[in-house]
Amino acid sequence: MIIISNVTYPPESTREIANRYLTAPALPGFITKKGPYISASNTQGMHSITYYELENDRLADGLKAIGDSLSIYFGVPGYKYDIKPYFELEEGLSILGL
Repeated sequence: MIIISNVTYPPESTREIANRYLTAPALPGFITKKGPYISASNTQGMHSITYYELENDRLADGLKAIGDSLSIYFGVPGYKYDIKPYFELEEGLSILGL
C-alpha cells in the first residue's frame, strides 16, 4: 500500500519550509519514501507530493510516523497538508466486499 501526502504553502514560506525539512527526523525503516516532488503556481502557491510505501499491517504506525514528520512544519504561515492511504486495486475491492 501507499500513503500520499499533499502539502501546500505560499511562496513566501519556502525558505522556512526548506530550513525545517533539513532538520526533520528520519522516518522509520518500514516506510520507503519517494519524494517530495515540488510544483509551483502563481495562483496556487507551492505544492509538494510525497509517496510512502509500507506493508498494510503497518498502516496505523505509518500514518502516525508520517503525521509526526509533517508536524515539524506547524507554525509556518499558510502551511497545509493532508495524508491519505491508497490500496492496490485487489485490496480496495476486498474492502468493498467484492
